[in-house]
Amino acid sequence: MFENPQEFGRELRRRRLSAGMSLAALAAAAHFTKGYLSKVENGRVSANRGLAGICDRVLGANGALLALVDREPAPARAAGGLAGLPDGTRHFVGRAGESERLAEVLRGPDVVRACVITGLAGTGKTELAVSAARAAAREFPDGSLFLDLHGHTGGVPELSASDALDRLLRMLDVPGPRIPPDEDGRANLFRDRLAGKRVLLVLDNAASGAQVRPLLPAEARCRVLVTSRHRLASLDDAAHVAVGELAPDDAVLLFRVVAGEFAAADEGVVAEIVELCGRVPLAIRIAAARLLGGGWSLAELRDRLADDTTRFGALDDGERSVAAAFRLSCDHLPTDQARMFPLLAVHPAVDVEVDAAAALAGVERAEAERLLDRLHDAHLVTRRPGGYLAIHDLVRSFAVLRVLPGVDVAERRGAARRLVEYAVARTRAADEAIEPFRYRPPVDLPDAWSFDGDSALVWLRAQWPTLVAVVERAAAEQVFDRCWQLACLLRAFFAREKLSEPWVRSHRVALGAATALGDREAEGMVLNNLGMAHLERCEFAEAATCHARAHELFTVAGNGFGATDARASLAWVRLYQGEPEVAARDLAAALAVYRADGRVRNEAITLRGLALAATARGRYDEAAGHARRAAECAQTPLDAVLTENCLAWVHFTAGDAESARARYERALESARAESVAYEEARALVGLGNVAAAGGDHRAAARLWASADAIPVTLNPCLLDEVRVREELTG
Repeated sequence: MFENPQEFGRELRRRRLSAGMSLAALAAAAHFTKGYLSKVENGRVSANRGLAGICDRVLGANGALLALVDREPAPARAAGGLAGLPDGTRHFVGRAGESERLAEVLRGPDVVRACVITGLAGTGKTELAVSAARAAAREFPDGSLFLDLHGHTGGVPELSASDALDRLLRMLDVPGPRIPPDEDGRANLFRDRLAGKRVLLVLDNAASGAQVRPLLPAEARCRVLVTSRHRLASLDDAAHVAVGELAPDDAVLLFRVVAGEFAAADEGVVAEIVELCGRVPLAIRIAAARLLGGGWSLAELRDRLADDTTRFGALDDGERSVAAAFRLSCDHLPTDQARMFPLLAVHPAVDVEVDAAAALAGVERAEAERLLDRLHDAHLVTRRPGGYLAIHDLVRSFAVLRVLPGVDVAERRGAARRLVEYAVARTRAADEAIEPFRYRPPVDLPDAWSFDGDSALVWLRAQWPTLVAVVERAAAEQVFDRCWQLACLLRAFFAREKLSEPWVRSHRVALGAATALGDREAEGMVLNNLGMAHLERCEFAEAATCHARAHELFTVAGNGFGATDARASLAWVRLYQGEPEVAARDLAAALAVYRADGRVRNEAITLRGLALAATARGRYDEAAGHARRAAECAQTPLDAVLTENCLAWVHFTAGDAESARARYERALESARAESVAYEEARALVGLGNVAAAGGDHRAAARLWASADAIPVTLNPCLLDEVRVREELTG
């Protein structure tokens, strides 16, 4: 790579302007982003040979631009100094921040003399170290040495510190007979040979801090770059640079400069390919080389990478293999870490809670923390604040496809059950915090978790996608009992947040699990919940079918409690289908049972339904009475918000605008306090309706706009406030 990016950038800009070409036009012709080329022209990013060649061809520079990057000088050899650095790749791209940090260490003051470059296998650590070392080689007149320590080399044992010292001393022209036989003697001689000299060492592929520590010179003017798949935290006097995946633009650039004209056809497909490669340089290089070798189109390569069964085959060119690189990392793990790593692949998400990882392995949290710290040090997982860890997509895919199949089936299923039971127990605790008075299926698990209402909502909002995936994993691993329990425990949260799609998705899986168990009561409970989800989606026929079938199952099972719930739920469907008389009849029957059984929460819900049914029939006093009694029965702030909005609707329909406004305002205040976005939007629409009906269209428009700004969907088939708004706005 050219050492003077400013000169190349100036020449590129001069030739572009001379050709009358805009930066956007050059970007389109060269298949690079405008922003990236702007950085090149401004000297903020160095151009490699691939980019220079493309720009040279587009601008008709006849090799002048290419010649600029070909002028890179080789590292200087001083008298008695060894120029031992390997040749740099012409495909090195990106890593501007990391390169700048390495330059600070190599050219800076003597406070920090070593830098450890760590990262996942295939992230280009060696390329980065060699590039930085070659750029700084002239600063080290006594020589530049490169030594592969074979910390992770297939079929080659790692070098001991003593053997590494032997090789370094021979590079420094020490005759074999003069090299001491013991490690301490070799280390002393190595330090003596470097005293007063300015030498740069690149120690590649280190296995541990213990392997590297004896190789560090005592001479303040020497510098050392170390690369490793482990973080080598024990080298605490060194600077540490972690190398991750490439930035999206750099990943695309790397693919293009390797694949050349074969990558110019479709920018969108190239972007997909590098994402499927995890933006890992080794994977990108192999994929681009496979394309360059012929036989595949861009789209075919993309499809191979997108298919789990062919992904790692596409990332193997016969000599280089992403899977083989990852396998070496796994093969070096101690037994306890080697057991933990594949079990993490049982978890269906990329981001995993530490507590979930502990459950998977069946260990206490403290032990899980220790194991995960070591896997983090090996760059197989990444610890994140807040008790989470992330697993790179390629690493997780490798674990699922190449490591987990080697785990005993009983061990894998045991991990799956422990994970699901962890999810059930924690979700139950969260559900109890946000809906303390609702009925939930009995769960025979210890009460190991506790939440308050706010923390429960925070946890559920962060975790619900993972929990839905755990429902699906439970079904796949035949953990049928916990599968349907977990889905049912999520129902109240889904109803509160109006998350109908995951609600339906999880309960369909749960229904299959309950059916597989032959548990009619579980089937009935899941079906009743599923009917509520269909009602939220205005799928009335599907909802009615679910509730009717649930009623049948509960009746056959002799569960009067469930049968009453199913009948009441079906009554709500009839209400929204325009049958308020039928709805009122069945709701009244359910209300009598709820009162007799002391089920206060269900009483409040049923009274709201009766209030809406009476309103639909023009019986406003009766409706207001039902709503006021519902308010008296409200056991949670959410119930109170729902009842205020219901009573406001009764007053609005009855023509009592002032009472409606007052109730909607109270509902709005409470909804905001309780973070119930749907009811907040509903109250704002209702207030807008009151304003519009009174002739204040400016205020109505402002209130409706505030409702529209809330990211929820208010459906007119369920909310009469929305239907009235549509009528008022024509």
